[in-house]
Amino acid sequence: MIQPGKKNLITDVDGIKIGNAHDAGAFTGVTAIVPDVAAVGGVDVRGGGPGTRETEVLRPDCLVDRVNAIVLSGGSVFGLEAAAGATSALASSGRGYAMREFNIPIVPSAVLFDMFNGGDKDWGEMSPYRELGKQAVNAATIDFDLGNVGAGYGAGAGTIKGGLGSCSAVTDDGIQVGAVIAVNPVGSVLVPGTHNFWAWPFEQDGEFGGFGAPIIDGNLSLEAISSGRLMENTTIGVVATNITLTKSQAQRVAIMAQDGYARAIRPVHTPFDGDTIFTLSTEKKSLDIPEPLALARIGAIAADCVARAVARAVYNANSLGKLPGYRTQFNKT
Repeated sequence: MIQPGKKNLITDVDGIKIGNAHDAGAFTGVTAIVPDVAAVGGVDVRGGGPGTRETEVLRPDCLVDRVNAIVLSGGSVFGLEAAAGATSALASSGRGYAMREFNIPIVPSAVLFDMFNGGDKDWGEMSPYRELGKQAVNAATIDFDLGNVGAGYGAGAGTIKGGLGSCSAVTDDGIQVGAVIAVNPVGSVLVPGTHNFWAWPFEQDGEFGGFGAPIIDGNLSLEAISSGRLMENTTIGVVATNITLTKSQAQRVAIMAQDGYARAIRPVHTPFDGDTIFTLSTEKKSLDIPEPLALARIGAIAADCVARAVARAVYNANSLGKLPGYRTQFNKT
């Protein structure tokens, strides 16, 4: 049996903490995923317009096999500076890849585009992201809110407000999988003409409203994109598991987890999105069935978690600027 963990957050995975920080004036923010100890990492990048840092280090043929944090940020290219702030905060606490007298924190990151959401981006020569990155790392904990939080603070999902979403899944035999996703796609998370989420089949315990399957009156619209937010997009996130994985196995889980985007967003992986998913393994539990089967199982659970987290992000987001929140738009509580 698979069911949500106690908090229904990625922090139900043993050894994972989340920190969030935002700039209310700029309508933007940063999320840091911080394992208690360096964790095995993987990544898969599918969108046509990605903005990333240190993803190459996660290739299975590269030297370093563990990371100290993953940073998700708004701000497009400016948001890549958030990883520098996170690196500074981690180094100050003595964390990182040990090289002689230095600790070198390994902090891969990805950014989404929230530059035209109505916030004040007139920050001059110094953007707020380095400081936000520090704040996010230092705020890391097992409890956090969803919606207008962290990297999802200024995000949009098609024509409504996007946000930060998270969920978890725990099996009877001790597998823990969780996801945290900053949702900012050009595509829609809702079935056209309805208030129902594309991810409705994967919902657990009414976690995004419990509205179930859509009622389609006539033909379902095949219009793929109704948003005018082209070039202002990208959905980014992290899946984590307590199961011990190698770098190549972590990459495979990230590849499978991308299917969660396809289950929750239509269309996805467009030329306008930089869709990216990282994987973290906290290595708390060994694989106890043949490796290919166990890996397929973890990847399948991860994909469902990603779909659920996408819907939870939008369901919990409040109106900001010109983008209405889901519950405001559809008067759902």
